[in-house]
Amino acid sequence: MKKSELVAEIAKQSGLDNKSAEKALKATIDTIINAVAEGDKIQLTGFGTFEQRTRRARTGCNPKTGETIEIPASKVPAFKPGKGFKDIVNK
Repeated sequence: MKKSELVAEIAKQSGLDNKSAEKALKATIDTIINAVAEGDKIQLTGFGTFEQRTRRARTGCNPKTGETIEIPASKVPAFKPGKGFKDIVNK
């Protein structure tokens, strides 16, 4: 499903016009991105949890040269689906 199809489905289910549904979707996504970037956790019961996780520094290998390199620690966004979401997917 592409973004335009998602917007159309949101509009259909909520009774909003496509423009309002697109604004609502954009606001939701922006809010999630900004909260996770600040280190907050967003829990949507039945859907899942968006959070920031930290990857530790590690040693890697350059596949082109075979040289050993140090990969620095980093922060990554993560999503953990909720039980309700998992149950629907696994039907």
